[in-house]
Amino acid sequence: MWLGGRGWFGVLEHWRCDLRRPSFARTWSGFKGSMAETLSTQVGTAGGLRAPHQQNGDAGGDARVEPTPGSPKPAGQEVEPAPVGGEHPSAAAPGLGKRKKRRGATGERVVPPPKKRRTGDNDFLRNTVHRHEPPVTAEPIRLLAENEDVVVVDKPSSIPVHPCGRFRHNTVIFILGKEHQLKELHPLHRLDRLTSGVLMFAKTAAVSERIHEQVRDRQLEKEYVCRVEGEFPTEEVTCKEPILVVSYKVGVCRVDTRGKPCETVFQRLSYNGQSSVVRCRPLTGRTHQIRVHLQFLGHPILNDPIYNSVAWGPSRGRGGRIPKTDEELLRDLVAEHQAKQSLDVLDLCEGDLSSGLTDSTAPSSELGKDSLEELAAAAQKMEEVAEAAPQKLDTIALAPEKAVETDVMNQEADPLCAECRLVRQDPLPKDLVMFLHALRYKGPGFEYFSPMPAWAQDDWQKD
Repeated sequence: MWLGGRGWFGVLEHWRCDLRRPSFARTWSGFKGSMAETLSTQVGTAGGLRAPHQQNGDAGGDARVEPTPGSPKPAGQEVEPAPVGGEHPSAAAPGLGKRKKRRGATGERVVPPPKKRRTGDNDFLRNTVHRHEPPVTAEPIRLLAENEDVVVVDKPSSIPVHPCGRFRHNTVIFILGKEHQLKELHPLHRLDRLTSGVLMFAKTAAVSERIHEQVRDRQLEKEYVCRVEGEFPTEEVTCKEPILVVSYKVGVCRVDTRGKPCETVFQRLSYNGQSSVVRCRPLTGRTHQIRVHLQFLGHPILNDPIYNSVAWGPSRGRGGRIPKTDEELLRDLVAEHQAKQSLDVLDLCEGDLSSGLTDSTAPSSELGKDSLEELAAAAQKMEEVAEAAPQKLDTIALAPEKAVETDVMNQEADPLCAECRLVRQDPLPKDLVMFLHALRYKGPGFEYFSPMPAWAQDDWQKD
């Protein structure tokens, strides 16, 4: 290729200078870089074409302009190191079809930043959500009645009515849609996650509005059954204590004069020497109304994880006597369930604690020494189970179906998720049941019953 006198002069000049260096490899590198620069300049001069200097995907950028010597570098731009030879050929003489090389203040080649890409109409975005849902009972959701207006089911304990908190798939609405193809249902009332029994859904918004109007006019009668501690009075008991919400986040209420008025009528059905089965008729619909009123009467539900807890003090809230502030009460409740690894009972997770739910999860001084030792022992037992579980999985030969299930679990595990690395013991069925059941719902033109649960039988004995 003919390069012209100026081009060969530049090549020979570099060759002459590089012969003085002891390393031939470095000399050849300097020669190659100089020749590449010279060829690029001459080709641009001969053909009048723009050299493809765009980088980082900016194939359609504008022509670059060389800053004047000593001027500051353009903001937001990176600098590329000089060639290995350490020398820079002089700039080509200005002329038509030529473009100036972009050089910084010290002669470095300037690389422009990449262009920002905006989302277009044909772009497809996908987001994968990784979530952990607390365990629920495997008891099926039984249909009690269905017509063109409503769907009535017998809700098992431990399953929430609708998606909330950490629950989405393990909800009544989701399960009804997946297993019974019942879509777009409107809950007519709600039951606590741990409460079982009659649950009604409307199929249309018009039916939902009509029944909600009946509820506001108190035309709907509700009847529950529960098993409480101790011997409940034989005569009918009416509790009219107002109820105040202590924390909407944790879901805790208590009797307080600043609370909303409510009324519940109780009637004992049986007594087995240790606990009593009680029929409850709430005349209002406050949050946790039956559970709070039974705690106030001194007969909390036998296995209520919130209102039959040592966190309420020695009397466990009987008569409204709670020897601690609301903040101390919340701290003790959270600390107790955190030690038992049962924060899902409070619809909480570890992330909620770090987000400033309470000032501290350390238990207050009101929590007794025996209770602290019991919680510590429970936490130690759970840690031992978690440590032993991985070792057992490595040593026990799995059946084919178990091996497939293990492979699926491994595929769903996320190495960046702290929850995936935890091995938790599955709760027992009795740990997912609270002894409170919605037995009957009655309104103008309808009445629905649910079977009496096993724990409400007269001959039932605690395990």
